[in-house]
Amino acid sequence: MRTLLITLSVVEVVLVIAVLAYYLIQVSKSLYETSRHLAKITFGVRAVETQCSTIGPSVVRINEQLTTIAGAVGGVADKAEAIADSA
Repeated sequence: MRTLLITLSVVEVVLVIAVLAYYLIQVSKSLYETSRHLAKITFGVRAVETQCSTIGPSVVRINEQLTTIAGAVGGVADKAEAIADSA
């Protein structure tokens, strides 16, 4: 009887180790696939960054022009009001 219990315990330990090894292999595969997808995403984000790099200087130029226009709008509005009052 004692030999049977020892044998069953050893079989149970081997079975637990086999199940753990199986799931560790599955997790490893999943992490590998995730790594592949992240590499593709990183490549895409870098491509977008490269293509959008010219936007920054253009926005600064547009903002400077808009600041100039905003400064002139007050004078234009005053002249338009004066013309409207005289008519």
